[in-house]
Amino acid sequence: MTTHPNLDPITLEIVFNALRSITDETFIALTKSAYSTNIKERRDHSTSICDLDGRLIVQAENSLPIHLASMTGLMENLLSKYDLKDIEEGDLFVANDPHVAGGTHLPDINLAMPVFIDGAPVAFVCNIAHHADVGGMAPGSMAGGMSEIYQEGLRIPVVKLFRAGVLQEDLFEILLLNVRIPKERRGDYYAQIAACRLGERRLKEAAETYSIALLQSAFGEIVERTERRMREGVARIPDGTYTFEDVMDDDGLGTMDIPIRAKIDVTGDRIKFDFSGTASQVPGNINVTLNATQAAVAYCLKALLDPEVPNNQGVLEVCEIDCPHGTLLNCAPPAPVAARANTSQRIIDVVIGALAEALPEAIVGAANGANTTAVFSGTDPATGKDYLYLETLGGGFGGRNDRDGKDGVQVHITNTSNLPVEVIEMEYPLRVLSYGLVEDSGGAGSYRGGLGLRRIVAPVGHNCIFNGAGERFGNEPWGVFGGQPGGMGRFVHTKEDGNEAQLEIKPSGIVLKEGETLTVETPGAGGYGAPAERSPESVAADRDSGKFSDAYLKRFYGA
Repeated sequence: MTTHPNLDPITLEIVFNALRSITDETFIALTKSAYSTNIKERRDHSTSICDLDGRLIVQAENSLPIHLASMTGLMENLLSKYDLKDIEEGDLFVANDPHVAGGTHLPDINLAMPVFIDGAPVAFVCNIAHHADVGGMAPGSMAGGMSEIYQEGLRIPVVKLFRAGVLQEDLFEILLLNVRIPKERRGDYYAQIAACRLGERRLKEAAETYSIALLQSAFGEIVERTERRMREGVARIPDGTYTFEDVMDDDGLGTMDIPIRAKIDVTGDRIKFDFSGTASQVPGNINVTLNATQAAVAYCLKALLDPEVPNNQGVLEVCEIDCPHGTLLNCAPPAPVAARANTSQRIIDVVIGALAEALPEAIVGAANGANTTAVFSGTDPATGKDYLYLETLGGGFGGRNDRDGKDGVQVHITNTSNLPVEVIEMEYPLRVLSYGLVEDSGGAGSYRGGLGLRRIVAPVGHNCIFNGAGERFGNEPWGVFGGQPGGMGRFVHTKEDGNEAQLEIKPSGIVLKEGETLTVETPGAGGYGAPAERSPESVAADRDSGKFSDAYLKRFYGA
């Protein structure tokens, strides 16, 4: 790559921030234009700019780390299928399939739009949004019990949704026919399309300000600068081999305690991740494709070594991964992958566990390790229209070397928001009877782990269907350096007579009648350091907070 003569460090930083402002603006535009609560309220989407080689250059500040490799996977498949000479101004590509289109699971719909200036392409503007449903055997397209990807929903290869600015109505009709709540899905597609067009306009404006040549030179410099910073971070890790293993609770189809094993070799500024000891792919939908594994590893390196480094292709370039095809972390078709975020969270736990001794000040106790999924669906008795409420709930974040973990938050690769009670009750025929933290669920330690969430939901005037998916419901999130494990999650179905039934970890098709409730409790997180080292002031604050029982305080702190 030839550096533009005017691209000094100050100009590069100005251009980088101009590009990031474009992705931030398109992120907000998508948020404000979307129909579904999963996007407009929880912000389960990402926006980016990619260059003509398919490298991700800039990602919006609030984007999800797990979407990093999804976007590069889409671009890799797009450019292998279409030559640049076959791409026209006004084209817009859509895809979602993990096995043939570079996605990570079907609900994440990817869009990519080429930006033409003076008749030639200069870059792509891209976005991903998690649609609340993409069809398949279960409402929400995320429940356990699915044994192949064909059951999970509509599979979309890389195809042109727009050709030269013209919507392909027949293709769009197929996409909407195969999903639940098509009006909502149409609105979310339109929001994504609008975000792409906004990004196109803003990038053209940037080219007028800085010139095409300077922008394209900056693309390469931005990526190379990130890679240099990441390799400098790797070089600070003591050379050696580091290992760790953990397990997934189950796959929803009877396979339990599924191992994920990592061996990490560090030599100078090179780091290699070997997952060859991990289990083979499983029948249930917790498998992940290699690009999802890559995104999880990239997140770990960024979080542990240089949290301020931009999330782009340069982070991915540092990740050398050995992961045999056909295993849990590099699955082969037609493996189901809908709950891949739970497995990605466990990959992060394993990498953090492996590097604990090497980077004691950077690591944290195991977080809730899940994207606890709750899906309620049915027919609104007031309107006669079908509805579908999907949410992935946060939980505890692990204790750190200098402070407690956070309570009730999304962690690591998913930074979406918890849906407010007011929104749930306004949008859906559901009532939230209770919403708060799970007492005692934070692991004790010198710095305690965060607490999980509890939400109790009841249908109003009708019966509905509940589908869910949990993790850390059977294996506790561990603590580090003497820290205690956090509490586990659970789903509880309370019948009209008050009897409670604890559901499976990945329940599907549960009928929730009027007068009954469904309780979702998410896991807490592990502590950092021995409980005996916790300061008296912190123990007193724990007692005053009301988050911990007297029995908990006495057991771990003698208080």
